[in-house]
Amino acid sequence: MPTKQTPLLCELHAHTRWSDGALTLPELIDLYGTNGFDVLAVTDHVIRRSDGLPFGVHGGNHADYLAEIAAQAERARRDYDLLVLPGVELTYDDADPFESAHTVAVGLRDFVDLGAGLEPALVRAREAGAALIAAHPYLHQPGDAVPARPTQRFSRDWRELGALVDRWELFNRRELFAWVAEHGLPAVASGDFHEPAHLFGWKTLLPCAKREDAVVEYLRSRRPAFLTRTDDVPLLRAA
Repeated sequence: MPTKQTPLLCELHAHTRWSDGALTLPELIDLYGTNGFDVLAVTDHVIRRSDGLPFGVHGGNHADYLAEIAAQAERARRDYDLLVLPGVELTYDDADPFESAHTVAVGLRDFVDLGAGLEPALVRAREAGAALIAAHPYLHQPGDAVPARPTQRFSRDWRELGALVDRWELFNRRELFAWVAEHGLPAVASGDFHEPAHLFGWKTLLPCAKREDAVVEYLRSRRPAFLTRTDDVPLLRAA
């Protein structure tokens, strides 16, 4: 008889010392593994190379980045039954906040740069099989405080860019992007992990099999994702 799939507790947006995270990849896996998560996507930054500065994941270290994720994924599954997925955050920053946009690419194994612009990078990432999530899509209204991360292009161009991404962050940590819900866009929640405090907050539950292909395919679909909030009590010890 058909049965309902137990939802997977997912962190879909997390950084390590490969870019600007506080923890090494093994430390990140131990943190999420000991706190009862089912899925962890490692999504360190790929930035525009126009400034020439070596930061984050780039063409010169991408193979090593994937190799460490693969090695640690084996340990994560063995020690914690934690599914670790490779990915990056395609980080298109600009002096104009309405040109800036960050996109989490879950399951991306090919290296994709931003040299040709945001849209070509999104097309390439989707063609390579990734699930794409519009990250912290700020909507700035007159009179609002200036956001710490002025990534506002998705809120301005959501109709045009909607065909290039699969999901939108309704919650980033504890921050709500209400306009995403108002427009009925397919939503997820993530911790945008950079430091241990970001373990808590709003997360995503996905009712699918605990396999990389199943998680990526579900995110790329229009099927509903479910959101939950985790607070400062390790899940494995919560009553």
